[in-house]
Amino acid sequence: MKSAIVIPARFGATRFPGKSLARIQGRPMIQWVWEAACRSRLTEQVVVATDDERIADTAAKFGADVIMTKKSHRSGTDRMAEVADKISAQLYVNVQGDEPLLSAAAVDDLIRAMMENPRIPIGTLGHRIESRAEWLSPEVVKVVCNRHREALYFSRSPLPFLRKFNPEARLLRHVGIYAFRARALATFVALKPSPLELAEGLEQLRALENGLIIQLIETKYRCLGVDTPADLARVETVLRRQVKARPARKMRSGKK
Repeated sequence: MKSAIVIPARFGATRFPGKSLARIQGRPMIQWVWEAACRSRLTEQVVVATDDERIADTAAKFGADVIMTKKSHRSGTDRMAEVADKISAQLYVNVQGDEPLLSAAAVDDLIRAMMENPRIPIGTLGHRIESRAEWLSPEVVKVVCNRHREALYFSRSPLPFLRKFNPEARLLRHVGIYAFRARALATFVALKPSPLELAEGLEQLRALENGLIIQLIETKYRCLGVDTPADLARVETVLRRQVKARPARKMRSGKK
């Protein structure tokens, strides 16, 4: 089954215009995302989908496949659906262009789950919530599932309600990486925005309100997306820590 990763990227982000081109250790952020996506072992093609010539030119220079899309798209999913009209695949994976620390292994876990169960129309990722602050934050999207790990609801509110915070309650944070089967993608983008989607500002609720199943795959990958310049600084800090944590290479001793 052919799978394709699509990285939607636009220039006009409200809180951080041009963030796709923001530099991280000398490279544009979109390049970090693309390189991480290319490390996927289960993907045949990685595409940058954009409506901006600046992003397209930059991506082409570092070797990415680029597809120009309409400026009128409301979301990255709509942008991905236009890509699906231009390249053929059975599975399309939406990876946000502001995830420079993307885990290719987590993406592969999602793809693998979709390959193993052909009845899943849409798949996504989630990880355990570890703190009360994370559970309470409206910036953190929470998800609750049934016993089959199918999403019941997503919310920015603390979910589920707890009389007393308890991390052992298997509280889950949604990681915004999606895998769509081709038919499910076409069905989804043909639907109108739903009442709950508009209320919460979460497009995945459109799928649930219309009876589409979203399978959740639990992961240890904790995303660090970039929405503001401050987030960019946090990414830089993480990368510096990773470099310091790497074991030093041993020098080979040679005979004189």
